Amino acid sequence: MFAARMFRWAAIYGAVVLLPLYLTPLPPIGGETFLGFVGLALVFQAVFWIIGSDPAKYRALMLPAVAEKVVFGLPTVALALRGYPVPPPVVVFAGIDLALGLGFYLARLRTPAAP
Repeated sequence: MFAARMFRWAAIYGAVVLLPLYLTPLPPIGGETFLGFVGLALVFQAVFWIIGSDPAKYRALMLPAVAEKVVFGLPTVALALRGYPVPPPVVVFAGIDLALGLGFYLARLRTPAAP
């Protein structure tokens, strides 16, 4: 099933990308915000895994999952397009998040509601 694969692969990808961020040096200001972002994003990887276990049952969580991808991806790409100095790798990851958000939305459209 498309939705199960979409959410499970997204959870794996997210964990692989996010876990190493705990090993990077913290910024001189806002380290707690950075760690909070990473931690919350990791929590959502668990939510994606759960959705992937039974997409029809957890269909209601798919829209918040789309939002989780859009709230990072859209502002980051918008800032980069406006000339804000966003590092190119960050823009790439933001684009990946937007693609995953679209995939989550399509998965929701293809998943019937649980009876």
